[in-house]
Amino acid sequence: MDDLQVPPGPGAPRGLTVPAAELVEQFSRSSGPGGQGVNTTDSRVQLSLDLGTTSALDDSQRERALAALAGRLTGTVLTIDASEERSQRRNRAAARQRLAELLREAVIPPIPRKATRPTRGSKRRRLEGKRQRSEIKQYRRRPRSE
Repeated sequence: MDDLQVPPGPGAPRGLTVPAAELVEQFSRSSGPGGQGVNTTDSRVQLSLDLGTTSALDDSQRERALAALAGRLTGTVLTIDASEERSQRRNRAAARQRLAELLREAVIPPIPRKATRPTRGSKRRRLEGKRQRSEIKQYRRRPRSE
């Protein structure tokens, strides 16, 4: 198994290289396609990478990746399953491709929000709504005795 190459993108301008030693592959029987062979071949692939200890990410990338993928992690380990293909080789390639895409998306820094001002129309509508609400509540009050 070779190192996993993640193409360059925002947050990783030179791309990422995940050493093969840090990737853990496990194989099992798949419930997907395969006909009679599905019961005898271990074509399902589980590819795991520990984001907390990998040397592929620097500290800022690691923080962003852990935050972005928090719902998919078990501790700090990211696991990808692939069982769509009949062959183990193609499932391994699919799992590696998915892991590379997830890592690339996860290290993208957040785009800062550009501050905008409310338009004159939105201010007018907000104040008109407040005025109407005030009138409704005013009519609910007990009438004053004069």
